[in-house]
Amino acid sequence: MISLANQHVTPHKDGGWQVKGAGNSKATSRHDTQKDAIDAARGIAKNQGSELFIHRPNGQIRDRDSYGNDPYPPKG
Repeated sequence: MISLANQHVTPHKDGGWQVKGAGNSKATSRHDTQKDAIDAARGIAKNQGSELFIHRPNGQIRDRDSYGNDPYPPKG
């Protein structure tokens, strides 16, 4: 089984926001706004079937979305 990296939207140390795959030392992409970073990370997570973690400026997780194999998929 291929291990896919979850995507994290976090503040960038030099300002703005970054998209970073879990375990990666470098950002996948950097953006001026959190919204732009979220949009980019969501596309990657959907493509990879992984999870998206959106962090607050202080580092806490604000929100998360799963695009992988959901153990409890919606019915209908």
